[in-house]
Amino acid sequence: MHNRQRDFLFLVILAAAYMTPAWGQGVAPAVGPAGSITRSPQSIPDFSGTWSNESLNALEPPLSGPGPVRNRSRLRRGPQAGVGDSSQLVGDYTNPILQPWAADVVKKFGDISLAGRGFPTPRNQCWPEGMPFVSINRGMQMLQRPDKVTILYPFDHQFRQVRMNQPHPAQVTPSWYGDSVGHYEGAELVIDTVGIKVGRFSMIDWFGTPYTEALHLVERYRLLDYEATMKAVAWAAREHAQSDNPGSGPPADPNYKGKGLQILPQLRMGALSRWSATLTFRRALGERRELVCAENTQWHPGTYSEVPTANEPDF
Repeated sequence: MHNRQRDFLFLVILAAAYMTPAWGQGVAPAVGPAGSITRSPQSIPDFSGTWSNESLNALEPPLSGPGPVRNRSRLRRGPQAGVGDSSQLVGDYTNPILQPWAADVVKKFGDISLAGRGFPTPRNQCWPEGMPFVSINRGMQMLQRPDKVTILYPFDHQFRQVRMNQPHPAQVTPSWYGDSVGHYEGAELVIDTVGIKVGRFSMIDWFGTPYTEALHLVERYRLLDYEATMKAVAWAAREHAQSDNPGSGPPADPNYKGKGLQILPQLRMGALSRWSATLTFRRALGERRELVCAENTQWHPGTYSEVPTANEPDF
């Protein structure tokens, strides 16, 4: 009987040790192949669902250090004096992140906008928007799985897939959205992307900032409390064009008081030195919308898109 009691006590102690909270997550770490430690599902932050960003190009500058190109055209009067004039896309070509040739490109597009004309972008040309341009538009939907994170964008059925806990291949074939791998660091999802293709109309932002295939993008996704989320949204509304037009993407849920989603992109590339920004989303009202880029051959009076056209009917 004594031996049975001793064995039972040993099992109780062993079970209690196994159930003791670890890593500050309230669960013990799981041991994977070859002794590697894997994240428990309970410790993974939940970014799934539909998110809304009602401002175009709503890249916020960092608290310190180099930041993204901002609108050089500022309003001079009224309650919004000093903030960007959303009717003009005039990038600040004096931003030190730009190499001289890239600054010339940004200035050229700004001059076109100042003259009251539009310039071609991947969106108005119905081209793949690529990274990071597609992420600074009007929202997205995130789907999380242990081995893969899929991000769906509403405009023209664009999407990207992030392989979790995997390395980049030794040789990456450039693609519009690049090769993305991810992992979790505490409460953050970190996505590393290389091999982003450069096309005829490729650009980082709505000011036409160019890039090369040397672009290396690192994004950190994290949940943000409601007050900080709304503060960032208010800044974006002043600095950039904002709309709740259903054709622009999923609208934000005005009654949702929970956490928002913030992305901290960091970029290194041939055309730019290293810089960072923040991009803030709110919970969307309803599901992700499916929006198709129409073949509008005359995207601005006197100028024509390079979209495929048929000279003869199919039947």
